[in-house]
Amino acid sequence: MTETTSPALTVRPAADCDFDVVSLGEVMLRLDPGERRIKTARSFDAWEGGGEYNVARGLRRCFGLRGAVVTALADNEVGRLVEDFILTGGIDTSYIRWVDYDGIGRSVRNGINFTERGFGVRGAVGVSDRGNTAISQMQPGDVDWDDLFGRRGVRWLHTGGIFAALSESSADVAEAAMRSAREHGTIVSYDLNFRPSLWKGIGGSARAQEVNTRLAQYVDVMIGNEEDFTASLGFEVEGVDENLTDLDTGAFRAMIETAAAAYPNFQVIATTMRGVHSASDNDWGAIAWSREQGFAEATHRPNLEILDRVGGGDSFASGLAYGLMELGDIHQAVEYGAAHGAIAMTTPGDTSTASLAEVAKLAGGGSARVQR
Repeated sequence: MTETTSPALTVRPAADCDFDVVSLGEVMLRLDPGERRIKTARSFDAWEGGGEYNVARGLRRCFGLRGAVVTALADNEVGRLVEDFILTGGIDTSYIRWVDYDGIGRSVRNGINFTERGFGVRGAVGVSDRGNTAISQMQPGDVDWDDLFGRRGVRWLHTGGIFAALSESSADVAEAAMRSAREHGTIVSYDLNFRPSLWKGIGGSARAQEVNTRLAQYVDVMIGNEEDFTASLGFEVEGVDENLTDLDTGAFRAMIETAAAAYPNFQVIATTMRGVHSASDNDWGAIAWSREQGFAEATHRPNLEILDRVGGGDSFASGLAYGLMELGDIHQAVEYGAAHGAIAMTTPGDTSTASLAEVAKLAGGGSARVQR
């Protein structure tokens, strides 16, 4: 970014804030059968994960920023295991709301997510068990938002459509947090993250659009892929086949321009572009736009080899946020986001194990040659 160019976003100074990023959403226990199928597995690796949480963790572990998560857990051994994972990720746990456990999960429980990675012609499969979880019962008044965003100070709040779909109250919690954040000058990012299974029993796409359009008025940075924008906000992407094997950059730009006109509060819009040849062979790219700096397109990576695609979009979001917060340039931000997402999908688990040096190298055109 040149000295005469305005930054893509105006972000609060780090010195004025206790946290660089706070994520609002559910953190689940992920059970991963590795190379096996869920239905035939006899052992599982355990990870933590959640669409909103993964962004804060990526910003902490890869990019070195200070992060916290606002969530709720049932106070039992599973909840404490999730807490241990969160602590390992370097995320502040002081805003976890602990809820008394009734012994069998009749009134409150912790979310569990079984995820098999997929390979070749066999697509990835996720089976969530998250009904009646602690975070889904959270109410807007459970957190002193003005204290968090005002007295303590937060540069960036991230939440999204997964959390908003959990219950009637979760959308209200998100709205309270987003409204307070904006009042205190905190940037609000939102990942639409449309999941048909979450909306299926409560109204489907129509309900998703009702909730997401209500929350969109508080958003500075809107993130999603083509399905997210279509299902959650009603913006169509024409001329692109179902698996995006024919990527039409112009169609994505038109979608972004439509969203920018509909929501003048959007300062940045970013979308990933994934062409699916098989579960382990994807084309991967991204486009971003800012009102100050216009469009930027990340390096397109055809035939990217995928080990575990879950969390790739979240890692894109954290790389994008880092670029906007610390570099101030939409071109670098989308490159860092796409590079971080690409690296994250080469390792198992929802969360990134990449380093800033690895992301910077790939974003700058580096190769996969061995490091000695």
